[in-house]
Amino acid sequence: MYRFLLTRRWLITVLIALLLIPATIKLGFWQLHRHEARVARNELIAQALTVQPVPYDTLSTAPGFTVPKDLTWRTVTATGQYDPEHEFVVRKRTDSSGAIGYFVITPLKLSDGRGSVLVNRGWVDSGGSATTYPAVPAVPAGEVVLTGRMRADETSAGSGIPDRAGLPDRQFNLINTGQQAKETGATLLGGYLELTATTPAPAEQPALVPEPNHSDIGPHMAYAIQWWLFTAMIPVGIWVMIRREAKDRRKEAAEAEVAPVAVPA
Repeated sequence: MYRFLLTRRWLITVLIALLLIPATIKLGFWQLHRHEARVARNELIAQALTVQPVPYDTLSTAPGFTVPKDLTWRTVTATGQYDPEHEFVVRKRTDSSGAIGYFVITPLKLSDGRGSVLVNRGWVDSGGSATTYPAVPAVPAGEVVLTGRMRADETSAGSGIPDRAGLPDRQFNLINTGQQAKETGATLLGGYLELTATTPAPAEQPALVPEPNHSDIGPHMAYAIQWWLFTAMIPVGIWVMIRREAKDRRKEAAEAEVAPVAVPA
């Protein structure tokens, strides 16, 4: 009755189903791992943003320092003077409304003399031009005390942002201390600060980068469940198709066995 399963069509169908099952299981676990990574990231951000700020000079930062995961988003304070001569902007960044503009990055010369740290002072509008240096509020004069979030240097591999050459003067695609140290020759400590407050407060400043959203877990768990439900449906679907095929073949066989009725002359 089920010899039809040995036909070429059914062998290919069953083989495809057998290949799909481990593939969909793997896709489900991939989405589960993305969900777990998102939850871990949210917990890390929430914890980092709720603890008391620590002085930046208590961290073991140095040129080439890579900000570890447990320090990312950590709130710190730093004291020093801005270095507007080496200020630059980062292209194609958005504000909270999604408008495209620039991040303004200004080095802060630390009072302890260890070097400078890049500070993302916030967002400014592009003014409709992608080549002209934007209008940027001036930095506060004299010594300031900053509060900001620790961030790791941006790279093309980590951010997906291509680092193209030939950009207008003082415009870059990434916030990267290694790149800026080569560009300016300044002693820059690894990582950068995402500004949240300045003392004394300036009269005018770029729009501060908002606190990251650490409550949205995304759709990954729902996608994982969908993949696993699809996995369960594959053998069920194959069994339904087999039963239907067998039923149709039985019906055809029964009709073929019915002898034709003789018509009298």
